[in-house]
Amino acid sequence: MTLTRDTVLEVLKGIEAPDGSDIVSAGVVRALDVTDGAVRFVLEIAATQAKAYEAVQAEAETRLADAGASKVSVVMTSPTPAPPDLKPRRSEPSGPQKIPGVAHILAIASGKGGVGKSTVAANLACALAAQGRRVGLLDADVYGPSQPRMLGVSGRPASPDGKTILPLRNHGVTLMSIGLLTNDDQAVVWRGPMLMGALQQMMMQVQWGALDVLIVDLPPGTGDVQMTLSQKAQVDGAVIVSTPQDVALLDARKGIDMFKQLNVPITGMIENMSTHICSQCGHEEHVFGHGGVAAEAEKLGVPLLAEVPLHLDIRLASDGGAPIVVSKPDSPQAKAFHEVASRLVAEGVA
Repeated sequence: MTLTRDTVLEVLKGIEAPDGSDIVSAGVVRALDVTDGAVRFVLEIAATQAKAYEAVQAEAETRLADAGASKVSVVMTSPTPAPPDLKPRRSEPSGPQKIPGVAHILAIASGKGGVGKSTVAANLACALAAQGRRVGLLDADVYGPSQPRMLGVSGRPASPDGKTILPLRNHGVTLMSIGLLTNDDQAVVWRGPMLMGALQQMMMQVQWGALDVLIVDLPPGTGDVQMTLSQKAQVDGAVIVSTPQDVALLDARKGIDMFKQLNVPITGMIENMSTHICSQCGHEEHVFGHGGVAAEAEKLGVPLLAEVPLHLDIRLASDGGAPIVVSKPDSPQAKAFHEVASRLVAEGVA
């Protein structure tokens, strides 16, 4: 039986914590990672509970091995100091800076929400990682962070000194998102200065390590986050995602114009939800029109990087925490993302 994140969680729900609840409900299971049959997670408990949890640790290792895990790593740790308070700090204005250890920064943007920008960002990150690149993904969509779900990442980033944030990792991608610091149903109610302060801290105070490329999943529109990123960090390029319909293209043009004003090169455009092929009869239908992004890219003199189909498997894979390039790497749906990743590497921006 192939182990998945859900099957591992079901096994762990059968293990009783010292307080009588199961260890998943008790909220002590952190940083769960299931990759190629190997299972790793942390039991985050109070230091005084270490003795009581020794039997729990041993039982988890035994049960997961019996369930088919090729390797099980369960580490007990006590809570570290809380992550730094992501509130604005006064600082002197400065020009764009390199993020330590990061070779390139690539922004994934859209003028309009709902065009699949975050899905494209997650798949591109995983596709680049599959090609051997060292990849980071910064979920800068503060009001609607979705990358933890799409990459199957849970747990709270640690901060050993109250200043530096340790990001989480899955599918070969290092991830930082405001969604890892808030509850799933908790709204982020911040004004512009708080957004800018949080973004700067997630860029500069996260221990990214050595990366070939940091992909930044931006919120839709042309607001504070886009401006702060472009003014504070040296962005090597921006990829604009749009559906073919005219309404989406109107906003995409504004996004391109914004990056031009901020002196950020446009790496190219991606037409998402380009075509739909019926799984029952094979009929091809252009639900949102077709070719609009290609025409717009030609008009603006920027490359068309890909036309990504509208397909159920792409949505299911993202909702399941393993993007289509990970869950079905050889599928036609994943092909477009792999081709874009190869092109970005060849052009030296990733």
